[in-house]
Amino acid sequence: MNFEPSSEQTLIRDATQSMVTREIRPIMDAHDVDSSLPKEALLRIFAVLAEQGLTAPRLPHEAGGGGLKMLDYGLMFELLPAEVAFALLGQEVTIARIYAESTEQQRQRFLPDLIAGKKICCTGTTEPNMGSNPREVQTRVIEDGDSLVINGAKMWITNAAVCDLINVTCNDGVDDKGRGRLRRVLVERDVSPFETREIECLGLRQGHLGEVHFDDCRVPKDNSLGTSGDAAKVLTLTWNGNRPLIGLVAVGLAQKALDAAIEYAGSRRQFGKLLGGHQLVQANLADIETAVVSSRLLCYSALDAIDNGKRANGTSAMAKRYATSACEQAISLAMQVHGAMGVGRETGLERLYRDVRMLPIPDGANNILAMIQGRDLVGIDAFR
Repeated sequence: MNFEPSSEQTLIRDATQSMVTREIRPIMDAHDVDSSLPKEALLRIFAVLAEQGLTAPRLPHEAGGGGLKMLDYGLMFELLPAEVAFALLGQEVTIARIYAESTEQQRQRFLPDLIAGKKICCTGTTEPNMGSNPREVQTRVIEDGDSLVINGAKMWITNAAVCDLINVTCNDGVDDKGRGRLRRVLVERDVSPFETREIECLGLRQGHLGEVHFDDCRVPKDNSLGTSGDAAKVLTLTWNGNRPLIGLVAVGLAQKALDAAIEYAGSRRQFGKLLGGHQLVQANLADIETAVVSSRLLCYSALDAIDNGKRANGTSAMAKRYATSACEQAISLAMQVHGAMGVGRETGLERLYRDVRMLPIPDGANNILAMIQGRDLVGIDAFR
């Protein structure tokens, strides 16, 4: 067991930090921090990410992907701005799901422009009346001649308003156990138009969260992916990778808060000495660092388990649940260290706090993740 990054991993992190500083951050800084990035700006960012293999990190090289280990991907992912990380996750996990369920003809048709970052995609699973249980999907798909007809709505979909293609999880009946049978359908916006609306949120304000409406949306039948009923398994496998990645977004935000708190404690004077010389401030800083380091290691451990082919359902759930909660508390403590400055916009801490508060919800709300972890511990399903 080696807790030190290899020389190659150190180079990966350094290159990613340089890419963010030189090529991504200037694009974001050119736009309002409280408004979603224009599609043109997001496409420019995706072009940068594509050069590093990050638009398809889970795909092998021979398929046009980055061929990255999940741990190495996590090392890079942590350093991305939070809004970019979420937009990228929406893009690359959709690419991974298409690749997993598609024919070779479908791969050649859909994937090249998505991997190159020339088009934007997303996955539509969550619905207004369905959150944590994909088996309750109500968006229906029926066959009508050479077309599939989709009716329904999706909510809280990353990249929805700016996407060119959406991978829609639909219900096309029930299986032999009476559960909803899931089917994936690729809907191209210019071929099969659908309506979208941005959802204003507490944090991640430069990102894109939206709702999607399908009203007798006609899609070519050959846009259907996989075999009906396979979608739930693919969802689970990709969610296992997503959860520690989201945990690392929280780690990245908390690391920024820790750095700011240390700097402030070393320059601000209170009661005749530097703030960092007070015992309670040192205790706060120690608690913040402990949250950051422990969260990072849990997420790394979950990603490493995936790389080694281990069952990661409980491990990944634990990593995301702990990291998002611990890092939210860490950022709150960093704000406390700053006193009144912590709640002002000047320091940027309030933005970090708003952003981290968004993270316990996507890819499995934290209370659901606790039950997934518990199920792995006792072998009993608490959902049904």
